[in-house]
Amino acid sequence: MNISSFHLVKIPFGKAIKGLFINLINTKTKGLIYSEYMTAMTLGSPILSPSRFLIREVAIFAQWESEKDLENFLEKDNFGKILNKGWHIRLGFMRDWGKIKGYKTPKKNEILDNPNSPVVAVTIARMKPLAVPRFLQWGIPVEKLVRDHSGTFLSIASFKFPNTVSTFSIWKNIKEMESMVHGHSKMPKPKRHSNAMKERERKNFHFEFTTLRFKPLSEYGSWKGYSNYTKKTV
Repeated sequence: MNISSFHLVKIPFGKAIKGLFINLINTKTKGLIYSEYMTAMTLGSPILSPSRFLIREVAIFAQWESEKDLENFLEKDNFGKILNKGWHIRLGFMRDWGKIKGYKTPKKNEILDNPNSPVVAVTIARMKPLAVPRFLQWGIPVEKLVRDHSGTFLSIASFKFPNTVSTFSIWKNIKEMESMVHGHSKMPKPKRHSNAMKERERKNFHFEFTTLRFKPLSEYGSWKGYSNYTKKTV
């Protein structure tokens, strides 16, 4: 079965710098369909803050022909072994909005076990260079909304030079996620996300963009001392 995976790991500084310029995941890896190597960011932090770009903290989003291909990569590939020391979640595709080059929309859509099951959202965008200042103006308030939202178990942002930005979030359930998206949550200034989407429709920030929704299948390892994010009690 075609699956996706999202990985978080802290790696040596030298390897992290190398990863900014050279893809550490071999594109010819057996069963690999698509991958993004990214540097983690602190959601909502000022652009010039030292905490904005967490160079040693790496986020990987990938798509695989099968779960066995992912397991072989983690067990046998040199960089896969490094990723296996961190945290990762395996994901079943539910639906998408927009398109990103290289990611193949699966033919089979997963369904959540019940309305209160956790759900995962991944966004990936290729920025128009001249739109970056306007994107930051609208995007950082949205980052703060997601970061502080009571409906998330985990949320991060990530970046790949020169123009790729991404977010990853695990939500308690679909209702919490969709309430945030449409500006109906009980958080302060709840319309930050919906207003940013209206601005994007008015004048797009990106030349490629997708939002992907997934069913969490399984979790492995830990991130900053925590594990089993999808099994937290609401």
